[in-house]
Amino acid sequence: MSRADTDPSQTGLRMHRLIAELLPIPRSITGDGLRQTLARLRPLLPDLRIHEVPSGTQVFDWIVPDEWNLRDAWIKGPDGRTVVALRDSSLHVLNYSLPIRRTLPLSELRPHLHTLPDRPGWIPYRTSYYEPAWGFCLAHERLADLPEGDYEVCIDSTLAPGSLTYGELFIPGRQPDEVLISCHICHPALANDNLSGVALVTELARHLAGQGTRQLSYRFLLVPGTIGAIAWLARNPSAWSRIRHGLVVACVGDPGPFHYKRTRQGNADIDRAVIAALRHRPEGLVIRDFDPFGFDERQYNSPGINLMVGRLTRTPDGEYPEYHTSADNLALVRPEALAGSLSAYIDVFDALEANRRYLNLQPRCEPQLGRRGLYHSLGGAPSSSELKRAMLWLLNLSDGTHDLLAIALRSDLSPRLLDTAARLLVEHGLLAAVDPP
Repeated sequence: MSRADTDPSQTGLRMHRLIAELLPIPRSITGDGLRQTLARLRPLLPDLRIHEVPSGTQVFDWIVPDEWNLRDAWIKGPDGRTVVALRDSSLHVLNYSLPIRRTLPLSELRPHLHTLPDRPGWIPYRTSYYEPAWGFCLAHERLADLPEGDYEVCIDSTLAPGSLTYGELFIPGRQPDEVLISCHICHPALANDNLSGVALVTELARHLAGQGTRQLSYRFLLVPGTIGAIAWLARNPSAWSRIRHGLVVACVGDPGPFHYKRTRQGNADIDRAVIAALRHRPEGLVIRDFDPFGFDERQYNSPGINLMVGRLTRTPDGEYPEYHTSADNLALVRPEALAGSLSAYIDVFDALEANRRYLNLQPRCEPQLGRRGLYHSLGGAPSSSELKRAMLWLLNLSDGTHDLLAIALRSDLSPRLLDTAARLLVEHGLLAAVDPP
């Protein structure tokens, strides 16, 4: 697995190109579109493992549904011309539609046509995973132009026993403690809600794998929403105890501020790491408490599992007008926003990696830093005043009970700066690590 390009502009463009390539694939919670998407990621992530869970498998209170595949779909008007076609957008078909081939009047067709009257130029994204139905989605202005008459409709789909597909990548560290990074991979033709997360997870995995062995282990999941996370959890109960931190990734390509949704616990290490690492980001950071609605964090935080998994997005789901519509397109996701989101995730995980407790070996009054040369900044290091503040905070709070995240939150200094200062103080015999590195 090759190391990711560290140039942010090139990284952002590479992520944007991947989104563009994956956008037309007609994905759902099962089927060949999912497999095609994961197959495209394999050259970038050679260690990615593909899993299949047979239809009918019981996963807690859920059952893996029959597999759905879509080959073609269209509506032809009274004059024989095509008015809606799958080839124009995979959003045009109600996801998980039953197959149909009929001719019927517009009055009978209308209940099966889904639009957004308040956004007349956009196509909505609609699904019917667990209720048998068929239908089409189209722009409301297109519906308004349809004349009365008979329409020929075709949805060439199959719904039959098969399997659910998901991808999993594990990067071992020196410690067995794991960080879980999860994104949903099932939505068709939605750039920000879905594919921005896929692109970030891909680039993040390449970055971490290219750094050599880290302290923590990292487990990446690319799963169909809800049922995929539930299936993984049901199949891997032995892994739960090793997952000490985690983030759900989605909606990371728009230029909005970062939004972090806490874990169910509310003050887990991942909660503190996100706040400490990102609160001074120029994009801004909004912190929200946990609620049992949203993406797959609600599965990982369910009371019988209770993993410490938060969710880090830019503008959250449902809070930007383009959400679940055809306007969630390549124009909405920006290369610079994707690169900024990647760097934010890296900052959070670096903060977790560096987090440990120290003990001040000279606790009686402030040690003389000047004669140890610790008032001088290093080449490329933070300014002397910042470094001095960091050292003084560390010396004051390193009593064996405060970890670096606690000191970062108390001092309003970055975890990276405190880690740099702590290493200097250890080197000069003023601090000793209580926790093993």
